[in-house]
Amino acid sequence: MIKSMTGFGKSILQLPTKKITIEVKSLNSKNLDLNARIPSQYREKELEMRNTIAKKLVRGKVDFGLYVEATGEETSNKVNEAIVKEYIRQLSNVHRGDTTELLKMAVRMPDALKTEREQINKEEFDAIKKELTIALSEIENYRTDEGKALEKDFNLRITNIGELLEKVIQIDPERIEIVRERLHKAVSDLKEEVDQNRFEQELIYYLEKFDITEEKVRLANHLEYFTTTLNSSDSNGKKLGFITQEIGREINTIGSKSNYAPMQQLVVQMKDELEKIKEQLLNVL
Repeated sequence: MIKSMTGFGKSILQLPTKKITIEVKSLNSKNLDLNARIPSQYREKELEMRNTIAKKLVRGKVDFGLYVEATGEETSNKVNEAIVKEYIRQLSNVHRGDTTELLKMAVRMPDALKTEREQINKEEFDAIKKELTIALSEIENYRTDEGKALEKDFNLRITNIGELLEKVIQIDPERIEIVRERLHKAVSDLKEEVDQNRFEQELIYYLEKFDITEEKVRLANHLEYFTTTLNSSDSNGKKLGFITQEIGREINTIGSKSNYAPMQQLVVQMKDELEKIKEQLLNVL
C-alpha cells in the first residue's frame, strides 16, 4: 500500500499553567527536509523530537511547530526591580515628572525585564512526546488516505497503458505488411531489375529493425511489475519511479520503430498516461 507525502497532524496538550499545541505538516520532497519552530526553553529536547519525527515520516518536506500559550498566573518574565528603581532615580535627575510617568519610561529601558529560563520536567516532556505521537498518527492516517486515492489513479493509468498496448499488438501484423509493401513499391519505382534473393535478405533486415516484439514483452512485464510493487506492503515511491523510467523507455522505442501513424497515435496516448503517473509519483512516499 502506498502513502502520500502530503499530510497534516495536530494535537493540543493542556497543562495547569499553559497550553501546548503541536502541529506537523508535510509536503513532497526527495529526502527528509525537517524545519522545526519551537520555543527556546524546549531546544534541549529538539534533537529527540526530530528523531521521533524522522523515524515516523521518513521522507518529505516537514514543518514541525510547538507553540506555548500561558493560561495561568506563572510567567517567565520578571521585573528587574533594582534596575527599574535605578532607571527611575536617573530619570528623576533629568526630568522632574510624575513617578508614574517615570515608571512607564523605566520599564521600556533595556534589562527592565528579565527572563528566567524554565526547566522542563520529565512529566511535562513525557506528555509532550505523547501528544507528538498523536499528531504523527494523524498525519500518517492522512498520508494513508491520500495514498489510497493515488493508488486508484495509478491502477487506472496502468490499465489504460495495458489496453493501448493490446491495440498495438493487434495492429502490429498490419503495420509489418504495410512496411513490406512500402519497401516493395520503393524498389519497383526504381524501374530496375533486382536480385530477388538479395531483395528478400534486405527486406528481412529492415523488417527486423522495425520489429517491436521484445519491446512489447518488456513493456507488459514492466506494467505487471509496477502493479505488483504498488500492491506491496511498503510504500516505495522511488522504486515506482525507476519502473516508470523503464516503461517510458519501452514506449519510446516502440514509437521510434513503429513507422506507422496509427501505432504512433497509440504511443502518444501511452506517453500521456505515463506523464500523469510521473506527476503523481512525486507525492508518493
